[in-house]
Amino acid sequence: MSTNFAIIGGDLRIIKLAKMLADDGNKIFTFGLEKAEELKENENIIFSEKLSKAIPEDVEVVIGPIPFSSNGVNINSPFSDKEISVRELIHYLNAKILIAGSIMPDVYNLANDEYVEIIDIMKREELAVLNTVATAEGTIEIAIANTNKIIHGSKVLILGFGRIGKVLARKLAGLSARVTCAARKEEDLAWIRAYGHNDTNINVLGENLGDFDIIINTVPHLILNRERMQYIKEECLLIDLASNPGGIDKKEAKERGLKLIWALALPRKSSTCYNGRIYKGYYL
Repeated sequence: MSTNFAIIGGDLRIIKLAKMLADDGNKIFTFGLEKAEELKENENIIFSEKLSKAIPEDVEVVIGPIPFSSNGVNINSPFSDKEISVRELIHYLNAKILIAGSIMPDVYNLANDEYVEIIDIMKREELAVLNTVATAEGTIEIAIANTNKIIHGSKVLILGFGRIGKVLARKLAGLSARVTCAARKEEDLAWIRAYGHNDTNINVLGENLGDFDIIINTVPHLILNRERMQYIKEECLLIDLASNPGGIDKKEAKERGLKLIWALALPRKSSTCYNGRIYKGYYL
């Protein structure tokens, strides 16, 4: 049974999703994807010139970007030159369902006024965990490409032991890295030991930072400040996975000549087809 969808904005993951849905016989109305060349030969995908035309009456479900917006004003639409206002989009969604990811609280207030039902798929634990797999593998790819050493035997410090920290530590240990994980809570430190990794408390980081070949941050607030970074050796690779402002002092890293890679949005960069299949399974 075919269904009509509207897809507004989005990155490569959403493009892959649009193609998968269209290949299954669904009709897809799009706006904000005019630079997505791989969609233009599919007869089930309609490129709309106006936002209002992309959301016809017979469409009940509208799919938005992940994350929904970076600035709280416009939705994310890297494959378009158009600026698509969050407020304008919500206005055209009257009595429809919006499915997107990492939606800001203010959007829910706008949606209430327009009788829009919002589903934030990144609040689904199973999807968040599967997204983490792509992040971990993308991080390892970056580490391999930006160090002169092999991962086997390298001393790696992971700051934070949430979803990403857990999956990343396991995968690095599988490559025979010597993994240390840093956390604050005693419960997390106990789990780190239970998983067979070395543990350290974030609060006591200092001279011990000089032991590591690779340091990966997953914590969304400043951990490696000016004081702590004086102990990091020059050849150490720093990878920051946290969203703005990140957990590593970038100015200090530059002044010290340290190699820092701020690896934002790894799920969408490292495995777009994989993530497209995950989201398709949810939407259908």
